[in-house]
Amino acid sequence: MFRFLLRLLGFSTRSRSTNRSYVKPTTHLVRQPIAVSPHKQVKPAPIAPGSTLRGKCYVIDGDTIHINSTRIRLAGIDAPELEDPWGKKAKWEMVSICKGNVITAKLAHDKSYDRIVATCFLPDGTDISAELVRRGLALDWAKFSGGKYRHLEPAGVRKKLWRVAAKHQGKYF
Repeated sequence: MFRFLLRLLGFSTRSRSTNRSYVKPTTHLVRQPIAVSPHKQVKPAPIAPGSTLRGKCYVIDGDTIHINSTRIRLAGIDAPELEDPWGKKAKWEMVSICKGNVITAKLAHDKSYDRIVATCFLPDGTDISAELVRRGLALDWAKFSGGKYRHLEPAGVRKKLWRVAAKHQGKYF
């Protein structure tokens, strides 16, 4: 067992003479630094709250996008999760809104899980959150928006997006 451990650590257990306590280190095992994969994601530098971020976006779901490797949560609204009813429709509507546009994100001081909260705009100045609420695929979250988008919600949308509305009331399914 002792010899096995020594070999595991890179030592040879052959002795020079009859003295078996001598352990000769081997030279064939040279420890080299491990190369880091070039595909490994590198964390971006921290972004100051209150700053502005611009770029093409990649849509994650109805209220989350990536701009320049920064994960952004749209401020003031809540869209259904992908596995919820209307979740995939909300995502693809977000893709159609953002496709081919340079998005401007005004970063807030808040964070939501691993995402930075921001108000996002299209090049023509359209608020993306307002557009999603207007199309009936997201709800105003008064706790965070102060009711800024509530007047844009179509009639009956809270029944349609019942899971999102239940989450706002503290009920989870």
